[in-house]
Amino acid sequence: MAANATTKIQVNYGKDGVLVNVYADNQGELETLLASVQDLSSLINSVNGSLRGTPAPTVASVAEAFGGQPVITPPPAQPQVVEGQAPTCKHGNMTYRTGTSARGPWKAWMCSAPKGAVDKCDPIFLR
Repeated sequence: MAANATTKIQVNYGKDGVLVNVYADNQGELETLLASVQDLSSLINSVNGSLRGTPAPTVASVAEAFGGQPVITPPPAQPQVVEGQAPTCKHGNMTYRTGTSARGPWKAWMCSAPKGAVDKCDPIFLR
């Protein structure tokens, strides 16, 4: 709910996923509204608990439920740079690039996957 054009005071409370916004035109109205929120706090917390339900299961709890062990896949190894050779990644040969950023000049081997590809490999920055 958005504030009215006449709103002079806005108070926001957030706790455990519950956000309560109170909008008032003056101090008296704010005091009345805050008292109402306080009176309703138990009901607000109860509804929040009902809506949140049980937390999503973890990989470990699902594996355990089926009598197995969770399998944790290590991140892919960083391509190795061999002097005189272009490193390769899962997308093919990496491209040598240079530039200048706010922190100064840089040089790096860049993945050949298209810009914006979700599985684009991290660049290998050189010193």
